[in-house]
Amino acid sequence: MIDFGKISNVWFIGIGGIGMSALARYFSEGGFNVGGYDRTESSLTRELISEGIRVVYRDATGEIPDEYLDRAKTLVIYTPAIPPANKMSAWFRAEGYQMHKRSEILGLISKKSRAIAIAGTHGKTSVSTITAHLLKQSEVDCSAFLGGISKNYRTNMLTGKSNFTVMEADEFDRSFHQLSPEMALITSMDADHLDVYGSYENMVKAYGEFTGKIKVGGTLVLNEKIAGRIDLPAGLQTYTYGFSPSADFQVSGISRVMEAYNFSVTTPWGSIDDLSLLIPGKMNVENSLGAIAMAKLAGVKDEDIRKALLYYRGVVRRFDVRISNDKIVYIDDYAHHPCELNYCIESVREFYGNRMITGIFQPHLYTRTRDHADGFAAALDKLDRVILLPVYPAREEAVEGVDSGMIYDRMMLKDKIIAAKDELTEILESLKIDILLTMGAGDIDRLVEPIEDLLRKRLG
Repeated sequence: MIDFGKISNVWFIGIGGIGMSALARYFSEGGFNVGGYDRTESSLTRELISEGIRVVYRDATGEIPDEYLDRAKTLVIYTPAIPPANKMSAWFRAEGYQMHKRSEILGLISKKSRAIAIAGTHGKTSVSTITAHLLKQSEVDCSAFLGGISKNYRTNMLTGKSNFTVMEADEFDRSFHQLSPEMALITSMDADHLDVYGSYENMVKAYGEFTGKIKVGGTLVLNEKIAGRIDLPAGLQTYTYGFSPSADFQVSGISRVMEAYNFSVTTPWGSIDDLSLLIPGKMNVENSLGAIAMAKLAGVKDEDIRKALLYYRGVVRRFDVRISNDKIVYIDDYAHHPCELNYCIESVREFYGNRMITGIFQPHLYTRTRDHADGFAAALDKLDRVILLPVYPAREEAVEGVDSGMIYDRMMLKDKIIAAKDELTEILESLKIDILLTMGAGDIDRLVEPIEDLLRKRLG
């Protein structure tokens, strides 16, 4: 057990990650001396530095500031995405420092608060961010650890006065098994992280184990699409959400007025009418429904839900509309699984009609590319033009015979190319762009601002 009374320094290995940076901000706000290492500079690490958090970019023990060399007063937090060859991590371990995974620290926080955990292979960042927003804009209030940057609050970490804490329950590395939530929601269970689980059946079992972590007498909310797939423990209040009349929380009367969706939500306690969402994409109506279910179960009033949803602005890199006019639309999305690509592309088709869509996709992980090459190809075939970038390896070593060509060769679409990142600007300058999508979970995010600048210059 960590004695935080004796800890004054917290050092993060992989501090630039979205989940790690939220924890870094949490400890910084708590008065700890916070610093960390990441291999590359980013807008997020620059923001941390501006907030008084020390960040270094060279993996060498000499980069560790002197104040963190007091083993008794320093806690080291790391992400499993850091490779075993990391020198800094190896040194801390050899020197006997207290070292804990990010998930273990979130687990401790969940035990000490009324945790609301959002799980699922896709949609969890959006649902958790909307949930946090609905609670934050009501008397209920909350703290939150988010997997993306909220556009409303311009951060991925919120602090509040209540004991509710909204957090994402990440299935990678079985991290969500560290949590002890009072309430939980599962958005989806598509085959993913098979490098961790070995098979889809094992992944589903892991979700079942996650539901067993919910505190006795707690609440579980399931997307109706996956209800019945998981063996649930006894003693939970269980609800479903979705578009069908059989769901406990159901969307009805969806219509579009200008750039907004208007709809109603039927709950076990009555109907919430006149709801408006200004974020495009029907998938975001579903995400909002899940968040509304959690907010209602946490005690948020209908009128507070109605007002807060109207002012919800979305998440950076989650169906993030950067430019929208009758000449050019540019949307950036974190989609990195075939199901997410399908949701994203179909939402664009549904919202923007038959306009020509060019998609830039960066595959994330060699194992995911290998396991889902057919699914990626089928999803990308729904576009009018595709530019494929090389695979982003993240934590993995290259896998022989696996590259973007696996997807390219399986696609039926004729208008497709494979390009290096440094070729992208020149390629885009030569193309007529109507709607442009950038999709992926790697470092494609670093291309977003340059692409947006290029397109805005074209608009004049």
